[in-house]
Amino acid sequence: MEYFTLARVLHVLAVILWIGGVAMVTTVIIPAVKKLKSKEDQIKTFEQIEGNFALQAKITTLITGITGFYMLYVLDAWDRYFDYRFWWIHAMTLVWILFSLILYVLEPLVLHKLFKKYAEDNPAKTFRFMHRMHWILLVLSLITTAGAVAGSHGWFFLK
Repeated sequence: MEYFTLARVLHVLAVILWIGGVAMVTTVIIPAVKKLKSKEDQIKTFEQIEGNFALQAKITTLITGITGFYMLYVLDAWDRYFDYRFWWIHAMTLVWILFSLILYVLEPLVLHKLFKKYAEDNPAKTFRFMHRMHWILLVLSLITTAGAVAGSHGWFFLK
């Protein structure tokens, strides 16, 4: 059971760094970047910060996925996907898939190019849209986290 405990510790730490980073980007960094005077400064500053955070986000989502699926495997808890009371396991999986898709596929192949194109043409609109999307991801992540903590301690919202 020591490996399971280690997996849970790593899982929680990775989620804290991952979702905490999303919260920081959403509530602090994007609003600060939007206040910069020139679009060049906005784009340059955001890309520098995003470049540094992208690596942290990729590593923490990877650790979150590995440890989460490992814990499901050890507990042989796959049947929880068929029980609506464990909606939070579905939510965790879906949020993880969504972020992994964004970080590993969409960002490097599509989103980075689109950001540069649209930010050059209309930075205010681009940052406003991006800020909204980050808020949606953050709220989904927080609802999922709250549900996971409550559900893993036996507090089921659905009976």
